[in-house]
Amino acid sequence: MADRIPSDHASVHSSRAEVARSGGTRRPCLRLPAEFDLEAGEFVRVVIDGDECHAKIERDSTGLLLRGAYDLKSEARDPGRAENRLVEWLRGAGREPGDPVEVDEIEAGERYGVRLPGERAYYRDTSGPGGSLQGIAEDLDGGGTDLAGNGQAGEDSDDPFDLD
Repeated sequence: MADRIPSDHASVHSSRAEVARSGGTRRPCLRLPAEFDLEAGEFVRVVIDGDECHAKIERDSTGLLLRGAYDLKSEARDPGRAENRLVEWLRGAGREPGDPVEVDEIEAGERYGVRLPGERAYYRDTSGPGGSLQGIAEDLDGGGTDLAGNGQAGEDSDDPFDLD
């Protein structure tokens, strides 16, 4: 299993977001593309320059927004008391309202990455092996035996050392 997944990997879906203004403030935020299956009020993890943050999905009259990303989920719930990593990144990258930003869907509904258009990002692979231990064992030995090493009923063995 790879330790890192690049933003151009087949499992990563990328979409274009736009920098917008957050309400009456001058703080930038991200207007998310409608194609993401997200609901206002949900919390997601957002990877910014390799650091994973927490964000709350919000909605205004024109669609979904990310107003901020924070180190802790509790800070995303109460954003007035913490550093907004998304705003820091947007300002540091020189992004202004109307500018594009790429949003990578790493794990649908749970984990997203943001990057500048044309740049390649790498994300830590947090996916587990999936399946049961039985399934993992079958994958390792080709599926022809159970955990005890017994052949499955009705199968011919292609093992040259199987003398039965």
